[in-house]
Amino acid sequence: MDTLLSHNPAGAEDLTQITPSDWTAARASHLLERAGFGGTPSDIADLAAMTPQAAVEHLLLGAGTSDLQPFDASPIWDETLKDFPVSRPAATALAERTGWAMGVAVKPGGSRPLQPVTDRFFYWLRATVLETHRLANWWMDRMVRSNHPLQEKMALFWHGHFATSEEKLRDYRKIQLQLKTLHAGGLGSFRDLLSAIAKDPAMLVFLDAAQNVKGAPNENFGREVMELFTMGVGNYTEDDIREAARAFTGWGNDDLTFVIDPEKHDAGDKHFLGQVGPFDGDDILRIILDQKQTAIYIALKIYRFFVREEVSPAFAERLGALLRDGDYQITPFLRAIFLSQDFYAAPSVGTHIKSPTELIISTYRKLGVRALPGVPDAGSVGKVLGQVLLYPPTVAGWGEGRSWITPGLLFERGNFAQDVLFPDMISFRDPQLNPGAEVRRVNRNINAGMEITAATLEDGAAPSSSAGLRETFNTRYASLMGWQEAMRRVKPIPRSAADFSLSDMVRDAGATTTGDAVDVLMVRFLQVALPDSVRTSLITSLNEQLGTENLADAQSYMEHPLRLIAHGIMSSPQYQLA
Repeated sequence: MDTLLSHNPAGAEDLTQITPSDWTAARASHLLERAGFGGTPSDIADLAAMTPQAAVEHLLLGAGTSDLQPFDASPIWDETLKDFPVSRPAATALAERTGWAMGVAVKPGGSRPLQPVTDRFFYWLRATVLETHRLANWWMDRMVRSNHPLQEKMALFWHGHFATSEEKLRDYRKIQLQLKTLHAGGLGSFRDLLSAIAKDPAMLVFLDAAQNVKGAPNENFGREVMELFTMGVGNYTEDDIREAARAFTGWGNDDLTFVIDPEKHDAGDKHFLGQVGPFDGDDILRIILDQKQTAIYIALKIYRFFVREEVSPAFAERLGALLRDGDYQITPFLRAIFLSQDFYAAPSVGTHIKSPTELIISTYRKLGVRALPGVPDAGSVGKVLGQVLLYPPTVAGWGEGRSWITPGLLFERGNFAQDVLFPDMISFRDPQLNPGAEVRRVNRNINAGMEITAATLEDGAAPSSSAGLRETFNTRYASLMGWQEAMRRVKPIPRSAADFSLSDMVRDAGATTTGDAVDVLMVRFLQVALPDSVRTSLITSLNEQLGTENLADAQSYMEHPLRLIAHGIMSSPQYQLA
């Protein structure tokens, strides 16, 4: 148990509502950090001017229309890609057998008759990866722009909970559809959301629904729906997993549409969690949701995402009862949490380590930037820091809390702050335009006039099963051709640096001295104060940079020194906390 909780600090594990007299700017700031991604002093002042009930409702419902645009998909997909082969060997085998694959014909003569098919295969692998990166960038831009940040944060939570990855799906359209489901249902009914995700094409493909058939059930989804999505380890048996898998047999997808194949469904009786009947997948989900443990598991996971990690077993039971008594409705559950004494108790404040996505988005929202900059590249930053959206590392999603921080990662977080404050537009290279070392090497060889042979390309050539030793395709060359075709079709990500003025921020806050300026920046960026000694060092450094402590004397040149001070603040351990 957390030391603070063991001493029962005031308000901890108390779900009683706070009163208007309890409401302060500091609590409004805490609410905005946790139920959103933080904001400017003006954003916080607007919340502080409301009652706590009105402030929470403002975040639960959103504030008017946001400058949000639908995802502008690139023209990269067509119907010939609908039944995309599971592998390159499957693609070329299909072409050898039928003369076609993915809408491309085998060459009737000449060298490498299967090369066009292989090129097409690698084209889609390249194109959907690039488009998935664009989709992730669009989502992060939406997080920055949205007037309903809680909707985005809840979608982020569910993305980690119902984790699927492009790495296996290889189809940005399925990921886009799932993301739409998370946005639409993330604050609604968990019952409805669980059902929608169970029938979601991305989840069906990711957990191998096509291999789950009568007589040979695949247990992937049956296991994960209990272990990760609803109940947690230890609350079911291996027999329950097998019986659940039987109930889900026949569930699958026709491209982006959920389908049930009656011929593949096992309609016999199943023995599941103490009940017996000819259950189908919907019945299994209903029975799971009737379990007391399911409400506890989901309530506790949501609570830990928004509030804190450590809770007592008794409080976990209360949270579960709160969610279950509300029929698994997420918005009323969050309303009760965000208005509770517990949410604002000392153990809950300034103790959450921001995930990489939270760090990136909160940085821009605190700076007052209302669109995601293209420099630095948010996806590349996430990769370095350990969280690439739409690419969770496992079906269990990402770890949280202390797993986000090591000495090396803290250094990289400081590098992100530096790239925001001092964007390197000269040496920046768009990662979307980087084909990889191998593709560059093959391209160099071809551009140098070298003959395209298996020896030149080093390997990847393949003989036909029916043509002796004749080379029928080369995978290295196909990778280059696929890359070039993808680059012709995939739309670019806009690339510009964040536009903001720290000078304006400190002036607008009424700062007149370097001490005032440091305080303004600390209040703007931090939920946890820096030690007095660090504050003094920052003031001393700013005095040296400006040559004065009077800001009026340095109006014309103080932006760069202020950014140096901001970098110190944003590189601190305290900046990683919300």
